[in-house]
Amino acid sequence: MTTEENSKPPTAWRYCGSQIKLWRGEAGVGRNALATEAGYDYEYVKSMENGRRRPTVRLLQVADQLCGAGGKLVAAQEYLKPEPFPARSQEFMAMEAEAISFSCYGPLLVPGLLQTEAYARVLIGGSSPPLDDETVAERVAGRLRRAEAVRRRVGVSYGFAIYEAALRTDVGGVDVMREQLRHLLDMGELRNVSIQILPFGRCSGAALNGSIVLLETPDHEHCGYIEAPEVSVLHSTPEKVSALTQAHAMIRTHCLSVEESATFIRKVAEER
Repeated sequence: MTTEENSKPPTAWRYCGSQIKLWRGEAGVGRNALATEAGYDYEYVKSMENGRRRPTVRLLQVADQLCGAGGKLVAAQEYLKPEPFPARSQEFMAMEAEAISFSCYGPLLVPGLLQTEAYARVLIGGSSPPLDDETVAERVAGRLRRAEAVRRRVGVSYGFAIYEAALRTDVGGVDVMREQLRHLLDMGELRNVSIQILPFGRCSGAALNGSIVLLETPDHEHCGYIEAPEVSVLHSTPEKVSALTQAHAMIRTHCLSVEESATFIRKVAEER
């Protein structure tokens, strides 16, 4: 998905704003009157009616009452809740939820399925441009729901390779990182989870090329997923998946063993 598509206001915002405008026009209620009654600035209401901002629950309630909409405008609030994940990631999330095997390499950050709530909140809350509090809360909750699957789906193999930089990148301060490192140790004790660390200086080329996720579907199809701040791609062609699989295998070859990795993580945690 392109940057332009990502920056376009959600359809639900534009539709609900349009409905407010239509109901207001039908009832003969001016925008100034609606803004005054709701306690908002005229331009703020204009932005919501034009879909540039998400219509607030208060605006829907006031508009519904002033325009005699009989609850039809208030009902729209259910469709205005923030999506827990960006639209460009949703196809991948759907496949991840059904995958029978999952392998991931994270070069700079702890992979999402292994993140604590505090760690995830710092990352999501630090997005640029900034997200509103409700969207941050929804996305953190969504990430934690995804992570629950690792414990719940005990028949699925989850393999994680993590570059040393992710352990030493200071996300949220000492306490947040110490909790995150201990959480990695706890997750690594699950029977269906393996966590391996790639130390600095090993496999330097492939290690710095970005994250890689490999999935196997219930139909035994193999997919590869890569993601960057403004673009994500889900690959299913054999050529692309093979290239990602080879890169991932090269990285895993240079990782510490599972046992060595646990010792390494524990040492980094004790240093904090």
